[in-house]
Amino acid sequence: MSKERLYLYDTTLRDGQQTQGVQFSTAEKQQIATALDELGVDHIEGGWPGANPTDSAFFDDAPKTRAQLTAFGMTKRAGRSAENDDVLAAVLNAGTKAVCLVGKSHDYHVTHALGISLDENLENIRASIAHIVAQGREALFDAEHFFDGYRDNPDYALACCHAAFDAGARWIVLCDTNGGSQPSVVRDVVTAAINSGIPGANLGIHCHNDTEQAVACSLAAVEAGVRQIQGTLNGLGERCGNANLTSLIPTLVMKEPYANLVEVGVNKDALLGLTRVSRMLDEILNRVPQKQAPYVGASAFAHKAGLHASAILKDPSTYEHVDPATVGNARIIPMSNQAGQSNLRKRLFEAGLDVPKGDPALARILDTVKARESEGYSFDTAQASFELLARRELGLCPEFFEVKRYRVTVERRKNKYDQMVSLSEAVVVVKVDGEKRLSVSESLDETGSDRGPVNALSKALRKDLGRYSAALDDMRLVDFKVRITQGGTEAVTRVIIDSEDASGRRWSTVGVSPNIIDASFEAMLDAVNWRLLHSELAVAE
Repeated sequence: MSKERLYLYDTTLRDGQQTQGVQFSTAEKQQIATALDELGVDHIEGGWPGANPTDSAFFDDAPKTRAQLTAFGMTKRAGRSAENDDVLAAVLNAGTKAVCLVGKSHDYHVTHALGISLDENLENIRASIAHIVAQGREALFDAEHFFDGYRDNPDYALACCHAAFDAGARWIVLCDTNGGSQPSVVRDVVTAAINSGIPGANLGIHCHNDTEQAVACSLAAVEAGVRQIQGTLNGLGERCGNANLTSLIPTLVMKEPYANLVEVGVNKDALLGLTRVSRMLDEILNRVPQKQAPYVGASAFAHKAGLHASAILKDPSTYEHVDPATVGNARIIPMSNQAGQSNLRKRLFEAGLDVPKGDPALARILDTVKARESEGYSFDTAQASFELLARRELGLCPEFFEVKRYRVTVERRKNKYDQMVSLSEAVVVVKVDGEKRLSVSESLDETGSDRGPVNALSKALRKDLGRYSAALDDMRLVDFKVRITQGGTEAVTRVIIDSEDASGRRWSTVGVSPNIIDASFEAMLDAVNWRLLHSELAVAE
């Protein structure tokens, strides 16, 4: 049986931008659009031209894409013609071949929010879509509040869809705008829409995630017959977000019944870049990637329990629903006080260390891990610190340099504008190749703002490490997490530092101390040593 084509419509740049705290620049929109096009989506909704300068600028200088760039707007206002509606004109002036117009399909919103009659709303939909089609554009009708509208007045909700379809709309997109519908309801209502005379090949689904079911509702709609799915990267969107395309796409490509039912524009080669695209978006937003995100999260294929790791060594499919490499991700065997030798040997093997079963060093490493975790360390996420610990027990971790002492000060003083400001300064003395080196650094950035004592320490530590300094040029701190592991006046602080190099490789390190600066410096030392170790290994290879 031949597969039916299912079209992927991305609205990250429009609906995703409605996420609280998210505001893309024009350059960022261009970067995301290019990545989406390389991934293989069919439509890229660039925004609402005329609604804000950024969206208008994007359409003025949009990247060339295989995907259909789409402008978003609303149906004409009552009391004027489609030809004389300036808001509709701005959408058309974006010059895209596809235009998506949102219109009300819930009778309550028509009479209360718009304050017009039900018939006037139907005419607004019909005339607007007809005008778009007359301009030679592909028209999409975004039936806002459709599922709630169908619940309260099914005949009217369907009448809105038919007004657009009969006027020539290529796609009728059924929207679960409030995000409260259940998958079984979505399946039944989509079936009713098809039975009313709108083919599934002309129906799309747009779900919000207010009950954590946007992906499930979207898949239910596909099973019922829709052939377009709308969503966003990483599930961005207002309130709880939209259907997450980074979950939907691999499910559609690799899971039954979808893999044999439909064909999407993302092939298996493009799917290898899914994790990279997901993390690129988080990097643009300056957000830490969600570790437990399906398919693309750092913990999506992490196996902590010793029993699981033992089975994974024999057959990864025992605890993995797909091979992590198929989506550009990787398997992780974290180390913790729940770990056994199976976890340990697997993790060591991934670090390039083939330690035979029964080697006495394995027991020593496990004992050290468990002792450290009783003190407040956590190697569950700090994989780089664990590797250094293991290599030291195995005698395979060189000492690149020795820290002899360090000092950090924070001063509050008035600047020349009579404003109170902070200034952090650090002094670090290291011994490299038998020679002592003293480095002093302030934590001021290019704007003259203080970035704190940890930043000052990092700069001072890396300022002069002799022949090792060059290997650290592309290293940067991307996340800094602090947790108090014991309360009271004798609180112990755990610091986790995430670092990254120019290739995008990330590693995490941990430090623990009653003093937050000491804990930070310990984690920082591990980060630097891990980077140097892997630079040395790369050279050796």
